[in-house]
Amino acid sequence: MSDTLDTLENITYDELNEGDSATFARTLTEDELVLFAAVSGDVNPVHLDSEFAAESMFRERIAHGMWSGSLISAALATVIPGPGTIYLEQSLSFKRPVKLEDTLTVTLTVLRKEPKNRVVLSCDVRNQNDDQVVFGEAKVIAPTEKISLRKPRLPKITIES
Repeated sequence: MSDTLDTLENITYDELNEGDSATFARTLTEDELVLFAAVSGDVNPVHLDSEFAAESMFRERIAHGMWSGSLISAALATVIPGPGTIYLEQSLSFKRPVKLEDTLTVTLTVLRKEPKNRVVLSCDVRNQNDDQVVFGEAKVIAPTEKISLRKPRLPKITIES
């Protein structure tokens, strides 16, 4: 029997109810920030250059806005509804910057169920001080069949400059 931390299990369309919610948390590390820049191609110096960022309106390096957005995607894919979810739409409003070592918690809440297994969820992202950093709504196609699987192991990635 596998440990629940190593297992991903979805919540099917029929199991979901308005008001259901779940959370997903992640901390922005230097490696995460650099890897996101490398994968996305977004090398804006406000993310990567401390001297440049010190002169910006934020006074320090900040995360890519879509790093926060990617956490919403991860929460939809792994927590609620979970494996088998198909992402259709996303609205995002960026409320405040995310800084290195911030821990963000994504809270997804089912707003409504629509025909054809569509589900609309509110997406509330807050930092460790409970300050809202991102807010929006996502529309997904929720899975109709129950899935429980072992969480994939990701390769170790090293960064060379």
